Amino acid sequence: MISIVVPTFNEKGNINPLLERIDKALPGIDYEVIFVDDSNDDTPEVIKQATETNKHVVLHHRENEKGLATAVVKGFKLAKGDFVACMDADLQHPPEVLLDMYAAMLAHADMAIPSRLIPGGSDGGLDIIRKIISGSARYIAKIILPCLRPISDPTSGLFMVRRELLEDADLNPIGWKIMVEVISQCNVKKILETPYSFHDRESGESKISLKVSFEFIQQLFNLRFNGKNDGKNMKVARWSPSKLAEKKAKLTAE
Repeated sequence: MISIVVPTFNEKGNINPLLERIDKALPGIDYEVIFVDDSNDDTPEVIKQATETNKHVVLHHRENEKGLATAVVKGFKLAKGDFVACMDADLQHPPEVLLDMYAAMLAHADMAIPSRLIPGGSDGGLDIIRKIISGSARYIAKIILPCLRPISDPTSGLFMVRRELLEDADLNPIGWKIMVEVISQCNVKKILETPYSFHDRESGESKISLKVSFEFIQQLFNLRFNGKNDGKNMKVARWSPSKLAEKKAKLTAE
């Protein structure tokens, strides 16, 4: 089973479209969608209604705790699947890539990371300012953490990982980039990157702020001194669009 962890903060307009696309993306595959919600609008009510008609949906609403990364860690603890995916609720991470990541995990990857920056990928959903911000965050992260250097797109927040690697990991994120935390603190030895196209959000507002950026820098330095994975035993492979299509075709034909 795949556990899909989705942190939410005021994303009521995206919940039902997200669930519809996830269901279409994973035909015949057992999955659960775990919403860890910190909203102060009607988002939890929308998710609660979904739980009444959709057996795949799980809601965990937090009243006195905030933060994207800590929400994801909570979702990890609730997950029951062999593979755990993390994605945003705003549809900038297209749900269709869940099948891509699942195919990569079945090819014995410890972690699957869709990338905007390899052949077949695109970051066209970002305007020029956000491309600069995203590129700067990626560059800084690779300078500070050696384990991120072989990875083309380590700061997107979209990934799938074996749940067993999360069970004993010391995850104490202070920032917003949970994937950086997972790579640095887990015994990840084989990563498969697959191409994907990033999309603009369909509803709601971006959560990026100056405070979030400072937290990211603080997170990187904490991991630089306390991280477990130095990257020396980690291998990163990349699938071309044609190879990805071949793997997915075999998976859906089974």
